[in-house]
Amino acid sequence: MTQALRFDPIRLPPEIQALRLEARELLADCRARGVYGEKSDAPRPVQMRAFAKEVAKKGWIGMTWPKEYGGRERSFLERYVISEEILVDRAPNRTFFVADRQSGPTLIRYGSEAIKRRVLPQVVAGEAMFCIGMSEPNSGSDLFAARAKAERVEGGWRLTGTKIWTSGAETADWMIGLFRSSPPTNENRRHGLTSFLVDMHAPGIEVRPIRQMTGEDGFNEVIFDGVFLPDEQVIGEIDAAWKQATSELAYERSGPERFLETWPALKALAEAVPPEPDDRTAEGLGRLVAQVHALRRMSVSVAGMLEAGREPVTEAAIVKDLGTVWEKRLPAEVRRIAALLPPEARDGAFQAVLDHETRVAPKLTIQGGSTEILRGIVARGLGLR
Repeated sequence: MTQALRFDPIRLPPEIQALRLEARELLADCRARGVYGEKSDAPRPVQMRAFAKEVAKKGWIGMTWPKEYGGRERSFLERYVISEEILVDRAPNRTFFVADRQSGPTLIRYGSEAIKRRVLPQVVAGEAMFCIGMSEPNSGSDLFAARAKAERVEGGWRLTGTKIWTSGAETADWMIGLFRSSPPTNENRRHGLTSFLVDMHAPGIEVRPIRQMTGEDGFNEVIFDGVFLPDEQVIGEIDAAWKQATSELAYERSGPERFLETWPALKALAEAVPPEPDDRTAEGLGRLVAQVHALRRMSVSVAGMLEAGREPVTEAAIVKDLGTVWEKRLPAEVRRIAALLPPEARDGAFQAVLDHETRVAPKLTIQGGSTEILRGIVARGLGLR
C-alpha cells in the first residue's frame, strides 16, 4: 500500500458561522432585489453575470488566492462555507464557480506571470467565466486517451479536435484544455499531453449545446478547427500536463457540489414530513440526513487538507465517488419514503421538485470523472494497481 487514506476530523471554526450568516444575508438580498430567482425575468446567463458581480463585491471570488492577483488570502474553510451556502440556495454561480474552484488555482500554480496578471483579476471581479476541456468523444473520463491535437506552428500552436460534456462552454470566456502535443510512449501512456489557456472567442471554435432531460443546455460539445494559440498560452510543462490535470481534479472532486446537486429533493421531503412522523418515515429521513452529514464531514476534511497545502487526490476521488452515487440515488430514496406520507403532503410543488431532481440524477456519476475512473484512482492511490 503506497498511501494511507486520511480524513482528519476537521470542524469548521465557530467564527466562520458569522461568515455563513453574512452569505445568507447576501443571498436573501439578491433574491429580494430580483438579481436572480422568481422575481427576476432576466435570462439565466444575465442572472449569472449579475450574481457574480454581487459576490465579487463581497470579495468572495478567489478568496483563497494571493492578494497580488486580487485574492483575499482567506482559508479554504471560509471558501467552503460560502460555496455551501450558494449551492444550498441554488444561486446561479456558474459564471465564477469553475474558475474559483479549480481553474484559478491551476493558473496560480502553473500559469505564466503574464497570464496570472491578465486573467485572474478578471475572475475576481466576476467578469470572466471558465470551462474545462478534458473529456472527448469515445474516451470519456479517460484523460490519457485524449486525441484532440495541439500542433507546433510558427509562433505558437494550432488546436484541432473535439471536447465533450464541457459544462458552461456556451457562455465561457476561457477554457483550460488538455490536448495531445506528442504521442504517448510505450513506457508512459501519460506522456504527450499539454494544457492550454484557450480564448473561447477565438476564431475556429464552435460550441454545440447538448440538451439534458431537464431541458437545460449545461453540457456542450466544443469543436476546434485550426484554432491558433500563441506560445504564452501554454500552462505548465509541455508534454507533461497529466500531473497538473490530476492535481486540478482534486479541487473539482471534493467540494460540497459533489453531494448537494439533488439536495432540493431531501429538503422537500424534510418539509413534507409531519412534526411527529411514524417510525418508518422517521428512520428513512434520519438515515438520509446522517448520510449527507457524513459526506459533508469528509468534504470538509479535504478542504482542510487543501488548506494545509496537501494534494488529497485519492481522498477527493472517494468524496466524489461516494457523494455522486449518493446524490444520484437520493431522488429515488425520497420517492420511496414519500410514499409513506399522506397524499396531501405530496402536493404539486413537492412532485415538481422531485421530478426535476430525478431528471438531473443520471448525469451525476459521469461528470467530473465516472465512478469507474474514480475507483481506479483510489486503487492506484492504495497501491492496488
